[in-house]
Amino acid sequence: MFGLFKKKSAERPEEQDRLRKAADQSARKGETPEAVRALGQQFLPQELSILAVTGPAGFSGQKLEDSDLWLASIGLTAWMEEDSPDIRREEIQLVTLADEKLLGFLRQRTYPDFLIKCRVRPSQDGQRLLLLDLPQPGFDPDLKAILEEQKKPDSTYVEGLGTFVLNRRIKWYETEVDWLGGKVRLNFDQGPEEEMKAAQETARALLADPAGWDARVRACAADRLLELANQWAGEEEDGEDEPGEIDREQFMSRMELDTIQVSPDQGFVFWFNDGEMFWGHSIQVSGTLSDGPVDAQMEG
Repeated sequence: MFGLFKKKSAERPEEQDRLRKAADQSARKGETPEAVRALGQQFLPQELSILAVTGPAGFSGQKLEDSDLWLASIGLTAWMEEDSPDIRREEIQLVTLADEKLLGFLRQRTYPDFLIKCRVRPSQDGQRLLLLDLPQPGFDPDLKAILEEQKKPDSTYVEGLGTFVLNRRIKWYETEVDWLGGKVRLNFDQGPEEEMKAAQETARALLADPAGWDARVRACAADRLLELANQWAGEEEDGEDEPGEIDREQFMSRMELDTIQVSPDQGFVFWFNDGEMFWGHSIQVSGTLSDGPVDAQMEG
Protein backbone atom coordinates (compact mmCIF):
# COMPACT_ATOMS: atom_id res chain seq x y z
CA MET A 1 0.00 0.00 0.00
CA PHE A 2 2.84 2.36 0.78
CA GLY A 3 4.15 1.71 -2.72
CA LEU A 4 1.01 3.25 -4.24
CA PHE A 5 1.96 6.60 -2.71
CA LYS A 6 5.62 6.47 -3.86
CA LYS A 7 7.32 7.19 -7.14
CA LYS A 8 9.61 4.20 -6.72
CA SER A 9 10.36 1.68 -4.00
CA ALA A 10 13.50 1.60 -1.93
CA GLU A 11 15.16 -1.60 -0.74
CA ARG A 12 13.89 -2.82 2.63
CA PRO A 13 14.92 -5.47 5.13
CA GLU A 14 13.12 -8.76 4.65
CA GLU A 15 10.61 -8.18 7.48
CA GLN A 16 9.57 -4.77 6.17
CA ASP A 17 9.25 -6.09 2.62
CA ARG A 18 7.01 -8.92 3.78
CA LEU A 19 4.76 -6.55 5.73
CA ARG A 20 4.61 -4.09 2.86
CA LYS A 21 3.48 -6.87 0.53
CA ALA A 22 0.84 -7.92 3.03
CA ALA A 23 -0.47 -4.37 3.13
CA ASP A 24 -0.40 -4.14 -0.66
CA GLN A 25 -2.81 -7.09 -0.92
CA SER A 26 -5.61 -4.63 -0.18
CA ALA A 27 -4.65 -2.73 -3.32
CA ARG A 28 -5.97 -5.61 -5.40
CA LYS A 29 -9.48 -4.96 -4.12
CA GLY A 30 -11.61 -2.70 -6.26
CA GLU A 31 -12.20 0.06 -3.75
CA THR A 32 -8.59 0.58 -2.74
CA PRO A 33 -7.15 2.49 -5.75
CA GLU A 34 -9.94 5.06 -5.47
CA ALA A 35 -9.33 5.53 -1.73
CA VAL A 36 -5.59 5.77 -2.25
CA ARG A 37 -6.01 8.20 -5.13
CA ALA A 38 -8.38 10.41 -3.15
CA LEU A 39 -5.98 10.64 -0.23
CA GLY A 40 -2.90 11.06 -2.40
CA GLN A 41 -4.41 14.04 -4.23
CA GLN A 42 -4.41 15.99 -0.97
CA PHE A 43 -0.60 15.87 -0.80
CA LEU A 44 2.21 17.41 -2.82
CA PRO A 45 4.32 15.12 -5.03
CA GLN A 46 7.49 16.18 -3.17
CA GLU A 47 8.99 13.36 -1.08
CA LEU A 48 10.96 14.07 2.09
CA SER A 49 13.05 11.86 4.36
CA ILE A 50 12.37 13.10 7.88
CA LEU A 51 13.19 12.54 11.53
CA ALA A 52 10.34 13.22 13.94
CA VAL A 53 9.21 13.15 17.56
CA THR A 54 5.91 11.34 18.15
CA GLY A 55 3.35 12.68 20.61
CA PRO A 56 1.82 11.05 23.71
CA ALA A 57 -0.55 8.77 21.78
CA GLY A 58 0.24 5.99 19.32
CA PHE A 59 -1.36 5.26 15.96
CA SER A 60 -5.15 5.45 15.83
CA GLY A 61 -7.43 4.35 13.01
CA GLN A 62 -10.65 5.64 11.47
CA LYS A 63 -12.49 3.07 9.35
CA LEU A 64 -13.29 4.25 5.83
CA GLU A 65 -16.92 3.90 4.77
CA ASP A 66 -17.62 0.87 2.56
CA SER A 67 -13.98 -0.24 2.70
CA ASP A 68 -11.67 -2.67 4.46
CA LEU A 69 -9.19 0.16 4.99
CA TRP A 70 -8.47 2.50 7.86
CA LEU A 71 -7.10 6.03 7.85
CA ALA A 72 -4.21 5.55 10.29
CA SER A 73 -2.68 8.57 12.00
CA ILE A 74 -0.25 9.56 14.74
CA GLY A 75 0.60 13.01 16.07
CA LEU A 76 4.08 14.48 15.72
CA THR A 77 5.30 17.30 17.97
CA ALA A 78 8.51 18.19 16.09
CA TRP A 79 10.17 17.13 12.85
CA MET A 80 13.03 17.95 10.49
CA GLU A 81 14.22 16.92 7.07
CA GLU A 82 17.06 14.45 7.40
CA ASP A 83 19.48 16.65 5.43
CA SER A 84 18.49 19.95 7.08
CA PRO A 85 19.27 21.40 10.55
CA ASP A 86 15.94 23.26 10.72
CA ILE A 87 13.48 21.82 13.26
CA ARG A 88 9.77 22.49 12.92
CA ARG A 89 8.13 22.70 16.35
CA GLU A 90 4.50 22.13 15.47
CA GLU A 91 1.79 19.58 16.06
CA ILE A 92 1.13 17.78 12.80
CA GLN A 93 -0.53 14.51 11.82
CA LEU A 94 1.33 11.68 10.08
CA VAL A 95 -1.26 9.68 8.11
CA THR A 96 -1.58 6.73 5.75
CA LEU A 97 -4.11 4.14 4.60
CA ALA A 98 -3.81 0.72 6.23
CA ASP A 99 -5.58 -2.59 6.42
CA GLU A 100 -6.05 -4.16 9.86
CA LYS A 101 -2.73 -6.03 9.72
CA LEU A 102 -0.71 -2.96 8.82
CA LEU A 103 -2.56 -0.81 11.38
CA GLY A 104 -1.74 -3.37 14.07
CA PHE A 105 1.91 -3.35 13.04
CA LEU A 106 2.08 0.43 13.14
CA ARG A 107 0.56 0.44 16.62
CA GLN A 108 3.04 -2.17 17.86
CA ARG A 109 6.19 -0.66 16.38
CA THR A 110 5.66 3.12 16.40
CA TYR A 111 5.61 4.14 20.04
CA PRO A 112 4.31 7.29 21.71
CA ASP A 113 7.06 9.70 22.83
CA PHE A 114 9.57 8.21 20.40
CA LEU A 115 12.01 9.26 17.68
CA ILE A 116 11.24 7.91 14.20
CA LYS A 117 12.62 8.13 10.68
CA CYS A 118 10.43 7.79 7.59
CA ARG A 119 9.63 9.16 4.14
CA VAL A 120 6.64 11.46 3.70
CA ARG A 121 4.82 13.82 1.37
CA PRO A 122 3.55 17.13 2.82
CA SER A 123 -0.11 18.02 2.38
CA GLN A 124 -1.17 20.97 0.28
CA ASP A 125 -2.48 22.79 3.36
CA GLY A 126 0.62 22.04 5.42
CA GLN A 127 -1.39 20.33 8.19
CA ARG A 128 -0.46 16.68 7.54
CA LEU A 129 2.31 14.41 6.30
CA LEU A 130 1.57 11.31 4.21
CA LEU A 131 3.57 8.28 5.35
CA LEU A 132 5.30 6.52 2.44
CA ASP A 133 7.13 3.66 4.16
CA LEU A 134 7.32 1.88 7.49
CA PRO A 135 8.66 4.13 10.26
CA GLN A 136 12.01 3.15 11.77
CA PRO A 137 13.74 4.28 14.97
CA GLY A 138 15.66 7.49 14.34
CA PHE A 139 18.04 9.75 16.23
CA ASP A 140 19.03 13.39 16.32
CA PRO A 141 20.48 15.07 19.44
CA ASP A 142 18.31 18.16 19.13
CA LEU A 143 15.13 16.14 18.63
CA LYS A 144 16.18 13.91 21.53
CA ALA A 145 16.36 17.00 23.77
CA ILE A 146 12.86 18.01 22.65
CA LEU A 147 11.59 14.51 23.40
CA GLU A 148 13.08 14.47 26.89
CA GLU A 149 11.57 17.87 27.64
CA GLN A 150 8.08 16.89 26.48
CA LYS A 151 8.11 13.75 28.65
CA LYS A 152 8.65 15.71 31.87
CA PRO A 153 5.53 15.81 34.09
CA ASP A 154 3.56 19.04 33.77
CA SER A 155 1.78 20.02 36.97
CA THR A 156 0.24 23.18 38.36
CA TYR A 157 -0.95 24.07 41.85
CA VAL A 158 -4.35 25.78 42.06
CA GLU A 159 -5.26 27.49 45.31
CA GLY A 160 -8.17 25.77 47.01
CA LEU A 161 -8.26 22.88 44.54
CA GLY A 162 -4.88 21.15 44.74
CA THR A 163 -2.18 20.10 42.31
CA PHE A 164 -3.30 19.25 38.78
CA VAL A 165 -1.21 17.03 36.50
CA LEU A 166 -1.46 17.28 32.72
CA ASN A 167 -2.75 14.17 30.97
CA ARG A 168 -0.94 14.67 27.67
CA ARG A 169 -2.95 12.05 25.79
CA ILE A 170 -6.25 13.79 26.48
CA LYS A 171 -4.85 17.33 26.92
CA TRP A 172 -6.48 18.10 30.22
CA TYR A 173 -5.31 18.79 33.78
CA GLU A 174 -6.64 16.44 36.45
CA THR A 175 -6.54 15.94 40.21
CA GLU A 176 -8.54 14.30 43.00
CA VAL A 177 -10.74 16.34 45.34
CA ASP A 178 -12.84 15.61 48.40
CA TRP A 179 -16.55 15.23 47.67
CA LEU A 180 -19.02 14.32 50.42
CA GLY A 181 -16.55 12.14 52.29
CA GLY A 182 -15.06 10.49 49.21
CA LYS A 183 -12.60 11.23 46.43
CA VAL A 184 -13.56 12.14 42.86
CA ARG A 185 -11.52 13.17 39.87
CA LEU A 186 -11.68 16.77 38.73
CA ASN A 187 -10.39 17.97 35.37
CA PHE A 188 -10.35 20.89 32.95
CA ASP A 189 -8.98 21.23 29.42
CA GLN A 190 -5.49 22.52 28.71
CA GLY A 191 -5.78 25.90 27.01
CA PRO A 192 -5.05 29.61 27.33
CA GLU A 193 -4.36 30.75 30.90
CA GLU A 194 -7.52 32.87 31.12
CA GLU A 195 -9.72 29.95 30.06
CA MET A 196 -8.12 27.57 32.54
CA LYS A 197 -8.58 30.08 35.37
CA ALA A 198 -12.25 30.47 34.42
CA ALA A 199 -12.68 26.68 34.52
CA GLN A 200 -11.08 26.64 37.96
CA GLU A 201 -13.66 29.17 39.16
CA THR A 202 -16.38 26.81 37.95
CA ALA A 203 -14.82 24.07 40.06
CA ARG A 204 -14.65 26.30 43.14
CA ALA A 205 -18.36 27.13 42.81
CA LEU A 206 -19.28 23.43 42.71
CA LEU A 207 -17.02 22.56 45.64
CA ALA A 208 -18.50 25.37 47.70
CA ASP A 209 -21.78 23.42 47.90
CA PRO A 210 -21.12 19.74 47.14
CA ALA A 211 -24.27 18.47 48.89
CA GLY A 212 -26.52 20.84 46.99
CA TRP A 213 -24.98 20.18 43.59
CA ASP A 214 -24.82 16.44 44.18
CA ALA A 215 -28.54 16.31 44.97
CA ARG A 216 -29.50 18.43 41.96
CA VAL A 217 -27.37 16.41 39.55
CA ARG A 218 -28.71 13.07 40.77
CA ALA A 219 -32.29 14.37 40.59
CA CYS A 220 -31.74 15.45 36.97
CA ALA A 221 -30.42 11.98 36.09
CA ALA A 222 -33.42 10.33 37.74
CA ASP A 223 -35.88 12.62 35.94
CA ARG A 224 -34.47 11.69 32.55
CA LEU A 225 -33.20 8.14 32.93
CA LEU A 226 -35.30 6.33 35.55
CA GLU A 227 -37.82 5.04 33.01
CA LEU A 228 -35.02 3.86 30.74
CA ALA A 229 -33.29 2.10 33.66
CA ASN A 230 -36.48 0.16 34.39
CA GLN A 231 -36.79 -0.79 30.73
CA TRP A 232 -33.25 -2.19 30.85
CA ALA A 233 -34.03 -4.01 34.09
CA GLY A 234 -37.08 -5.61 32.45
CA GLU A 235 -34.98 -6.84 29.53
CA GLU A 236 -32.65 -8.82 31.79
CA GLU A 237 -35.42 -10.53 33.76
CA ASP A 238 -35.34 -14.31 33.37
CA GLY A 239 -38.86 -14.94 34.64
CA GLU A 240 -37.74 -16.46 37.95
CA ASP A 241 -36.14 -13.78 40.09
CA GLU A 242 -37.63 -10.60 38.75
CA PRO A 243 -35.79 -7.60 40.27
CA GLY A 244 -38.84 -5.31 40.15
CA GLU A 245 -38.80 -1.67 39.29
CA ILE A 246 -36.17 0.73 40.61
CA ASP A 247 -37.69 3.69 42.40
CA ARG A 248 -36.35 7.23 42.26
CA GLU A 249 -34.41 7.03 45.52
CA GLN A 250 -32.83 3.71 44.57
CA PHE A 251 -31.78 5.12 41.21
CA MET A 252 -30.07 8.13 42.75
CA SER A 253 -28.34 6.12 45.49
CA ARG A 254 -26.93 3.56 43.05
CA MET A 255 -25.18 6.22 40.97
CA GLU A 256 -21.46 6.36 41.88
CA LEU A 257 -19.75 9.69 41.15
CA ASP A 258 -16.42 9.21 39.37
CA THR A 259 -15.39 12.44 37.62
CA ILE A 260 -16.35 16.11 37.36
CA GLN A 261 -15.29 18.06 34.26
CA VAL A 262 -15.43 21.85 34.37
CA SER A 263 -15.16 24.40 31.58
CA PRO A 264 -14.49 28.15 31.33
CA ASP A 265 -18.09 28.99 30.31
CA GLN A 266 -19.33 27.86 33.77
CA GLY A 267 -20.24 24.50 32.30
CA PHE A 268 -19.81 21.13 34.01
CA VAL A 269 -20.24 17.44 33.31
CA PHE A 270 -20.64 14.90 36.11
CA TRP A 271 -19.70 11.31 35.19
CA PHE A 272 -21.16 8.46 37.26
CA ASN A 273 -20.70 4.72 37.27
CA ASP A 274 -24.17 3.32 36.72
CA GLY A 275 -24.43 0.86 39.62
CA GLU A 276 -25.19 -1.84 37.02
CA MET A 277 -28.49 -0.18 36.08
CA PHE A 278 -27.32 0.08 32.45
CA TRP A 279 -25.12 -3.02 32.39
CA GLY A 280 -21.93 -1.11 33.08
CA HIS A 281 -22.48 2.01 30.96
CA SER A 282 -21.76 5.47 32.36
CA ILE A 283 -24.24 8.18 33.31
CA GLN A 284 -23.41 11.71 32.21
CA VAL A 285 -25.11 14.81 33.63
CA SER A 286 -24.28 18.22 32.14
CA GLY A 287 -25.27 21.80 32.87
CA THR A 288 -24.05 25.23 33.92
CA LEU A 289 -23.74 27.16 37.16
CA SER A 290 -26.53 29.52 36.12
CA ASP A 291 -29.00 26.97 34.74
CA GLY A 292 -28.09 24.02 36.94
CA PRO A 293 -28.07 20.46 35.56
CA VAL A 294 -30.02 20.42 32.31
CA ASP A 295 -29.37 17.09 30.59
CA ALA A 296 -28.56 13.48 31.47
CA GLN A 297 -27.59 10.62 29.19
CA MET A 298 -26.44 7.04 29.34
CA GLU A 299 -23.03 6.84 27.66
CA GLY A 300 -20.51 4.23 26.53
